[in-house]
Amino acid sequence: MNFKSSASDFSKPSLGARGRRVKSLCLLMLTTLLAGPGLAQSQAQATIRPVAPTVLIVGDSLSAEYGLRRGTGWVLLLEKQLAGENISAKVINASISGDTTSGGRSRLPALLAQHKPAAVVIELGGNDALRGLPLDMTEKNLLAMTQASKKAGARVLLVGMQVPPNYGGAYGTTFSGLFAKVAKQENVALVPFFLKGVADGNDAAANFQADRIHPNEPSQARMLANVWPELKKIIP
Repeated sequence: MNFKSSASDFSKPSLGARGRRVKSLCLLMLTTLLAGPGLAQSQAQATIRPVAPTVLIVGDSLSAEYGLRRGTGWVLLLEKQLAGENISAKVINASISGDTTSGGRSRLPALLAQHKPAAVVIELGGNDALRGLPLDMTEKNLLAMTQASKKAGARVLLVGMQVPPNYGGAYGTTFSGLFAKVAKQENVALVPFFLKGVADGNDAAANFQADRIHPNEPSQARMLANVWPELKKIIP
């Protein structure tokens, strides 16, 4: 019997040991491959945060801070209100001074596609009345905007307006009734009069800027107070 062996003979593992090592390596690789996607998915799920709903404001100068210091309008006060009540929501103010319901209607589709809002506040119509535009057109525009917002999956809040008595009783009644009519027809939320407590008091002039059309800075809190009770109901 020959007991002589070279050093290289002892350094080489037997076929059985080598097979077990290869098998263990294959099992490790298979386990990693199988667990990898699940592990990555678990890590991704752990980092996902709920997306805050978007509140889209489509309005005119009353919502665009016309004549006010930036950051003092009712929409900015709304953002503070949401933060103070720990309501996670993103506010997009798409209001333009001088805008009418026709302008809002033409702009709305792109806004809905871009921001995908959960709630839409329609604050338009005042300029329609100031320009003496046909009331049936205003109604159709409000209705179209409401329907488009609902079709996009958003809840809607219509913000109503009134006109001064010098426009005539019949005109004023018909105009203010448009908002309630559309809100009822489409079953959406309504603020009957945006400027309640601002434009209908005994000393209303003190609540407006020099032009007597646009509410001043101190009046913005009251405007928010008129909107907030209805708006908070439609924020998911």
